[in-house]
Amino acid sequence: MNAIELLKNDHDKVEELFEKVKATEEETAHRQLFVKIKEELETHTHIEETIFYPAIKENEELTDMVLEALEEHQQAKTLLEDLSDTTDGKQFDAKLKVLMEDVEHHVEEEEDEMFPEVESTLDSSELEELGRQMEAEKQDFKKSYMTQTG
Repeated sequence: MNAIELLKNDHDKVEELFEKVKATEEETAHRQLFVKIKEELETHTHIEETIFYPAIKENEELTDMVLEALEEHQQAKTLLEDLSDTTDGKQFDAKLKVLMEDVEHHVEEEEDEMFPEVESTLDSSELEELGRQMEAEKQDFKKSYMTQTG
């Protein structure tokens, strides 16, 4: 699977989790879904930051997009940490809503602006190789993530 397809699949998984959050008002369900959302987002940002972004940021057209994306990742990480520590239900839901909006904005920018530029810059074999590297890193990260959180 090429790098863009892999990242879009991740985006789709997170969007499905967001839709489940939106489909219920139950705090317990939101907290259970948040655990999955956090795992998916932390894994996704890890592979983007360690493999994908370094591979594409050399392209002058993409440098600013990568820098902006990294800032958006930092905001998401801060919200994820805050959510993990939030005990008040109303405050939790408010922060979760902000996280979802921020991530949806980030995904839209990547899919509408960054990914088309990457596809015009890298050839299919480069995208496939990046995808292989990212998939391997994703598996390693998830194993260590489960050990740390499990």
